[in-house]
Amino acid sequence: MNRQAQAAVLFLVGGAMLHAGTTSLYLRYVKAGLQPLLLAAGAVLIAAALATAWYEWRRTRAAPGRQGAGQTDRPGGVHAGRDGHDHGHGHREPRISWLLVLPLFALILVAPPALGSYSALRTGTALQPPLAYPALPSGDPVGLSLVDYAGRAAYGHGRSLGDRKVVITGFVALDRGGTPYLVRMALNCCAADAQPVKIGLSGKLPPVLQPDSWLEVTGTYTGKRAKDPVNGGIIPFIDVIEARPVPTPKDPYDESWNQ
Repeated sequence: MNRQAQAAVLFLVGGAMLHAGTTSLYLRYVKAGLQPLLLAAGAVLIAAALATAWYEWRRTRAAPGRQGAGQTDRPGGVHAGRDGHDHGHGHREPRISWLLVLPLFALILVAPPALGSYSALRTGTALQPPLAYPALPSGDPVGLSLVDYAGRAAYGHGRSLGDRKVVITGFVALDRGGTPYLVRMALNCCAADAQPVKIGLSGKLPPVLQPDSWLEVTGTYTGKRAKDPVNGGIIPFIDVIEARPVPTPKDPYDESWNQ
C-alpha cells in the first residue's frame, strides 16, 4: 500500500478500537480492566494516521519543485535524475490489498457471540483453590459469583457457605448424559484464553433447559460433586431451590477467578 492507503487503514483500525472501547463491544474480546489501554491504543493509531496523511500531503506539494530542480522528464512518464538513472512511477499497489479493511467493518458492524456451551463442554474446568474464604455478605439469599461459590463448595467443602441460600448466574450447558451445568467463562486477559468454571445443578430444575440460555439460580450447598471428563477437575453441585431465566449480562465473562 502507498502512504495514503496506510494512513486510511491505520485510521480505520484506530476508529474500530475506539468504537469497541466506548461501547460494550470490547467486552466480547478483552476483560473490562483493559478498556483504558484499548482506548489509548485507538487514539495513538488515529494520531499516527493523521500524521502520516499530513506528511504525505506536504511531500506531494513539495514534489513539483524538486522535480524541476533535479529531474528531466522523459517520454512515458519516467524521470531521469542527476545520476542518469531512471526513476519509474508506474508501480501501482494491488487493489486487492484494500480487502484488509473488511475485517474492520466486521468488527464495527457485527458483534461476535460470547463463548458458550459448545466451548465449555470441550474444555476442562478452570476452577482453582481460592486464596481465602472471606465471610459471606449479609442478606438472604446472598449473591455470589459462580466462581466464588464453586471455590467454596469444591475446596472449602461448603464450610464457609453453611446453610445460607445463595444466588448465582450463568449459562446452561448439558453434557452427553443430559447432566445440566451452570457455567461462566473465566478470563485471564481476553476471550482467546477463556476457560469454563462449571457447577452441576440438582434439585428443583426447570422442566426444559436450553443450552446457552442464562439462568439465575437460588440454592444451597450440597456435597455432591463430579469429575470433569475433560481434565478430571472438580465440578461441585448446587441444590436448586428456584431457577429463573435472565437476559445475557452485559459482560458475559467472569473475571473474579484471578483477582
